[in-house]
Amino acid sequence: MTRVRTPVSEDTFRRLELATGGVAGAGVAEMSSRLPWFGRLTADQRAGVLLVTQLGAANFVTWLRDPDATPGLTAEAFRSAPPDLARRMSLRQTVELVRIATEVFEDRIPTVGANRTERATLVAAVLRFGREVAFAAATVYASAAEARGAWDARLEALVVDAVVRGDSDSADSAGAVLSRAAALGWAPAARARVLVGTPPVEGPDPARPSGPDPLHGVRRAAHRAGAAVLLGAHGSALLMITSADDGADDALRTLTDAFGPGPVVAGPVVDGLLEAHTSAARALAGHRAVAARPSAPRPVAADDLLPERVLAGDRTAVTTLVDDVARPLREAGGALTETVESYLDHAGVLEACARSLFVHPNTVRYRLRRVADLTGSHPGDARGATLLRMAIALDRLRATGATPDT
Repeated sequence: MTRVRTPVSEDTFRRLELATGGVAGAGVAEMSSRLPWFGRLTADQRAGVLLVTQLGAANFVTWLRDPDATPGLTAEAFRSAPPDLARRMSLRQTVELVRIATEVFEDRIPTVGANRTERATLVAAVLRFGREVAFAAATVYASAAEARGAWDARLEALVVDAVVRGDSDSADSAGAVLSRAAALGWAPAARARVLVGTPPVEGPDPARPSGPDPLHGVRRAAHRAGAAVLLGAHGSALLMITSADDGADDALRTLTDAFGPGPVVAGPVVDGLLEAHTSAARALAGHRAVAARPSAPRPVAADDLLPERVLAGDRTAVTTLVDDVARPLREAGGALTETVESYLDHAGVLEACARSLFVHPNTVRYRLRRVADLTGSHPGDARGATLLRMAIALDRLRATGATPDT
């Protein structure tokens, strides 16, 4: 394709080269008078804007000589901007600067033309150049956003990994975890909870990932729920650290719906991010064991999977069952443990249980209510029966040394 040269004389080009400094200065002066936030920039930052504007004006002349051969010049000015300036100004503010600079260029540069044809050419060139500069600015900010997103993803991975490993024993490591999490928007005082499930998929086809960032929908759901989240992969599972509290049932449901198909296990709520490794350990253990309970609700609390976790080899679940279920029964007196076992041995038949214990059925009823008050589980419930039977058995095994302490 043959390039069409601009109909501007060399004399006009020389006048343009001499005028660029004054045009750039006039543009910055106009920015200062029209934009209230411009005056709040530091002197160095305003000097940076002037430098970028001057370079842009000089690049306009070079670009005008051959618009097709030098399109890269439109982005050069933004690449030369001081890093502090790029961080200080938003894309919206940059667009405002480009608009004002283009207006000043459009007002002053055509006056350099020697005749009407050259002036019309310069007007059209300024408009086209301003458009390309705007696109270049958007490209630069998009690249910066991508780089920032990659850095945020790295920080997020480090925080999640530290939580899973419980890497907050020393003051230095704890400070690093909190600092990184704060950089990602996590409130230092927020309580934490860990959810574990399958990653989200797109639409009806589980084989297709949901776009370039399959976790975008999870983050959007967290925003709707008003919860901060930190996301990370753990094997084939998705681990979510969320600031949602126990009472936030609606938020918990919204976050659960953001996972892919299959069970979602929720660890307990803990006081802060530094204690979240406890919630993570229980949630991960529950997710490994939840296959043994196909009827589990979604989400299911990790501590509602204690029997399954014991069978899967989770020693923390052994300790929880012994300490929270068997020990209160034992310390309340042997009658409660004996009553539970007799009730279960007689398949929940109250009268048969009472006869075997030589007590009145009302006494059995009273003792069973006491068991439920102490442990939160009733032997008349199928789930409670499993939990109580396993807790008592584990307590006896531990007393003989057959079950290791954690």
